[in-house]
Amino acid sequence: MTAAAPDVALCRVLLFTPGNRPDRFAKAAATGADGLILDLEDAVSAAGKDEARSILVEHFRAGHRSGLAAGQACGIRVNNIHTAAGVRDLDALVTSGVAPDFVLLPKVESSFEVRLYARLLPHVPLVCTLESARGLEQATAIANADPRVRALAFGGVDLAADLRAELAWEPLLWGRGRLVQAAATGGIAAIDVPSVVIDDEAGLKADAARAKAMGYTAKLAIHPKQVAPIVEVFTPTTAELERARGIIAAIEAAGGNVVEYQGKMVDGPVVKAARELLARAGRGS
Repeated sequence: MTAAAPDVALCRVLLFTPGNRPDRFAKAAATGADGLILDLEDAVSAAGKDEARSILVEHFRAGHRSGLAAGQACGIRVNNIHTAAGVRDLDALVTSGVAPDFVLLPKVESSFEVRLYARLLPHVPLVCTLESARGLEQATAIANADPRVRALAFGGVDLAADLRAELAWEPLLWGRGRLVQAAATGGIAAIDVPSVVIDDEAGLKADAARAKAMGYTAKLAIHPKQVAPIVEVFTPTTAELERARGIIAAIEAAGGNVVEYQGKMVDGPVVKAARELLARAGRGS
């Protein structure tokens, strides 16, 4: 019996790797990233997309999980369905019958796009990237379009260009918040935009910590050296785990009634947050 694929919604970091560079696939897995995204979109030139698509179909047909660590998920970022390359990507996935652990949809702007993928690939979890003003406008509908949607990802680079805004925290803060709110309506994960700065570990950690404080559950990475700092930030600390267990124990001892714990009142929403933290801790604790 084949084991179930890891849940992409529990990933702390997802690392992009060009889909036309099979020599890098094992190296990407060795970084310890929870999720690997083999890319057919931005990382591959227009002239190279057909070759990259063939490489990935064969990679998943050959049994991609043999090269992964336990709990490591591996998926594909396809091209947008409104492009010729995107249509060919979807056709290849359907006709080949391969089953990546998830498919990341770029530049999603409607629930129709999501339902199309969900209907044709009914057993493949989806991650939807919001990268435009239109996408943010439809964020809630996209998050709730189908149960196969496991996460929303914040495409801040493209969004900044679409809005004619600076790629910085303050100009995009409202957009980050909008995505978290939409993800929460669907009870799904929220994944933050990758940092385009490669050699600034302190800045990356600070960026990830701010995203985590907003409600993001993971962050994208574009370079292997970004993986470890992001994992560190999104892994619950010992103190956080102990507090979550203490909250649950206290509320259970009180028969589900409101109770005081460490000087603060604990009720349903606090307990829910504690249970969610413990659910995510399986990867890093």
